[in-house]
Amino acid sequence: MKPRVAFMTFSIMRAPYGDASVQEFDDRTPDVFAEAEQADGFIARAKPRDDMPWMTNFQKDWAEWGPFAVPRFYLGGIAPGHSAQAQTLSLWDSLDSIARFAYRSPLHREALKRKADWFGAQAWPIYCAWWVAADEQPNWRQACRRLAHLHDHGATATAFNFASPFDAAGLPCVLRRPH
Repeated sequence: MKPRVAFMTFSIMRAPYGDASVQEFDDRTPDVFAEAEQADGFIARAKPRDDMPWMTNFQKDWAEWGPFAVPRFYLGGIAPGHSAQAQTLSLWDSLDSIARFAYRSPLHREALKRKADWFGAQAWPIYCAWWVAADEQPNWRQACRRLAHLHDHGATATAFNFASPFDAAGLPCVLRRPH
């Protein structure tokens, strides 16, 4: 079976969820998730089983994606009204498919253009990718370690980005321009 690409995004919003200054970002999220789920090459994304509006991500059951975790870069609160991290974890059939979604899907492309409205400057990578075996299930803790590895060591086969990608064999490769 063909290896897959695990992909994590992580950013800290200018204000916690529930604040009017980031509400538009939060309101757009379900539609962007739906757009991702319909994208060519999408396999799965971390979704909580018990998505009650009053629960923080730390309280939710993420099933096979493991307990929710944040990278060491996040020093904010975790209680309702204090949580300001925005992150995703997903599986794709190729790095090209992720890039096509990220830069060519209308809703996500528009959100990228507006990221300065909702997020401040960050001194760490805002996403990372890594290859997993066809039967491997990535989890939140692993994703946080991969993002930290990219920050600490730059792009390697362990964790990489679109600018310096690696193929499933662990060799540097060229990413096709999304079209």
